[in-house]
Amino acid sequence: MAAKKLCEAYSKSLLDEAHRWGGLKQTGVSLKYMMEFGSRPSERNLLISAQFLHKELPIRIARRAIELENLPYGLSEKPAVLKVRDWYLDSFRDVRAFPDIKDATDERDFTQMIKAVKVRHNNVVPMMALGVQQLKKDMKQKVVTEDLDEIHQFLDRFYMSRIGIRMLIGQHVELHNPNPPPHCVGYIHTRMSPVEVARNAIEDARAICLREYGSAPDINIYGDPSFTFPYVPTHLHLMVFELVKNSLRAVQERFMDSDKVAPPIRIIVADGDEDVTIKVSDEGGGIPRSGLPKIFTYLYSTAKNPLDENSDLGIADNVTMAGYGYGLPISRLYARYFGGDLQIISMEGYGTDAYLHLSRLADSQEPLP
Repeated sequence: MAAKKLCEAYSKSLLDEAHRWGGLKQTGVSLKYMMEFGSRPSERNLLISAQFLHKELPIRIARRAIELENLPYGLSEKPAVLKVRDWYLDSFRDVRAFPDIKDATDERDFTQMIKAVKVRHNNVVPMMALGVQQLKKDMKQKVVTEDLDEIHQFLDRFYMSRIGIRMLIGQHVELHNPNPPPHCVGYIHTRMSPVEVARNAIEDARAICLREYGSAPDINIYGDPSFTFPYVPTHLHLMVFELVKNSLRAVQERFMDSDKVAPPIRIIVADGDEDVTIKVSDEGGGIPRSGLPKIFTYLYSTAKNPLDENSDLGIADNVTMAGYGYGLPISRLYARYFGGDLQIISMEGYGTDAYLHLSRLADSQEPLP
């Protein structure tokens, strides 16, 4: 069925071309390079950047489109996954159809086109989650609870690649901003205060907790607000928001019916020579040791996907405390994208510590799945 649909919608020459481009070598970029290159967004530099993306994006997009056709357990045939594959093939076609970029006018047109590509892919994560849900529904419980390593590894590669594609497009588009905020080079803030970003993420997470439960535990943050380093604030916000949201939910549910006052969540920001580490500590009861390997998989969430079978795609922005179970694995990918990591250590019966490591060195290359 999937193969039939593919041939109807896309010409054989486009599919052959996608296979050819998918076999080419990807080129990684470091945070440092993006920062240095983007600090002078002259017409010439924007042209060089667009020419690089014109060659690089089709390779990255084609790899994912091909992979989406060959997933195990029939995942490729699920309606939601077919839809995602169509988005990737449409984007591949759009970028390949764009003529060589020779001057500033071409570059501006190209920028508008890749902007549209980025918007087309906005709902990829919930849509893939829906595909996995469709798969789980059809499979026997026995198979799902075994480790579906292959699907998990595919999703890690797929989402890591998506972070890279969105970073490259977003960075290029943002370099066109005529009034960039102070110390910002595209998406990168050259003097980002992790304490400030964490404070904003805390506010957002507490607001959701208050909305859902009517109250929220206190959060204390320790660290020097004047300490800064170059990083992407949107990435850090997403990661801290996710960790704090999980802690709030755990503490809130543990102390909801208790006479005791819910203990505060503690956040510590430490600046080392190599890493900036953010530790989020809660007393929400912890996770049993047997459950720890599962927290970074994409297959175990019991939470409801905002894009369930019947919902309208336009309303995928409703953030809930439970999310749809992809927060931790995707946060870890964001951390690893610029050479960091995320670790979770738990004491069952007490609480959980999350360690978010961010590399200060800024010269690690993008991971290229």
